[in-house]
Amino acid sequence: MSQLGPVSVGGGARDAGGLLITAVVPAWNEAESLPELQRELVAVLDGLGRPWEVIYIDDGSRDGTDQVIERLAAADPRVRGVSFRGNYGKAAALATGFRLARGEWVLTLDADLQDDPAELPKLIEALEGGLDLVSGWKQKRQDPITKRLPSKVYNLVTSWVVGLHLHDFNCGFKLYRREVTEAIQVYGELHRVLPALAHWQGFRVGEVPVRHRARRHGRSKFGAARFANGFLDLTSAAFISTSALKPLHVFGRIGGLFLIIGGVISLWFLGQWATGTPMRTRPLMLLAGWCLLSGIQFILMGLLGEMIAHLRAHSEYPVRRRYNLDDPA
Repeated sequence: MSQLGPVSVGGGARDAGGLLITAVVPAWNEAESLPELQRELVAVLDGLGRPWEVIYIDDGSRDGTDQVIERLAAADPRVRGVSFRGNYGKAAALATGFRLARGEWVLTLDADLQDDPAELPKLIEALEGGLDLVSGWKQKRQDPITKRLPSKVYNLVTSWVVGLHLHDFNCGFKLYRREVTEAIQVYGELHRVLPALAHWQGFRVGEVPVRHRARRHGRSKFGAARFANGFLDLTSAAFISTSALKPLHVFGRIGGLFLIIGGVISLWFLGQWATGTPMRTRPLMLLAGWCLLSGIQFILMGLLGEMIAHLRAHSEYPVRRRYNLDDPA
């Protein structure tokens, strides 16, 4: 184990000579859960008879999660991981895990023991059946109704917007082909809509029912704000992923409409002035000026959005420690 400053997590570690499955586990204050989760993962992955690795991403924990990962990595070279300097969120942890993953298939699951690793063969069967991304469906969810009911509404709306029917878009238990994790950009809060991002890029996405367990340690790290954030994330994902919603197209059309309205009113006043009608300040004249200025502003916003859209998402996050990582990535 070594200390290091901000490092890139892309690049070199992409070929592990036939390594098949990488399990990516984001963890935030889950020190109590990780040893038990590791035992369950080892039992399931060893039973598959295929090479594997587990990558733990400590998202700035303060309960000793980093020390647990350090011990797990020291005990088994197939365990790798990083510890962030701060809490950057699940999307940042997944993005880092995806870039470090060397497997042909990438498994993701939460660190709180609610996802059951023993369900992995179901996901593998679906992936081998032709899917590119298999999402778990917590058919009998072991959470209070205050979580289950809003989640049902969110999934119904999301299915309608995306054009892909899934019961549980935000389930953390997923299995990806490597080309999917390499194609989708995960940042901000977009971890909630990864199936949508993959679907919009033409990948085959499906789901299978999986067992969901009650939380054994600690409490949920997500508050009520996640539901409002979920719909905002969906809007953001649709905006950046759908070709019809380019920034300049959206803001440019709005700006163009304002310019047309302002231009027509201004031309009418110009015609009035040309025929000798005295010019004086009127509400309609103020409206014309407001429309022209607003139109210009919206078009400039669209151009700025196009410039931002061409920038790549953050590919680096400040890492405090790394475990069993030979390269600086």
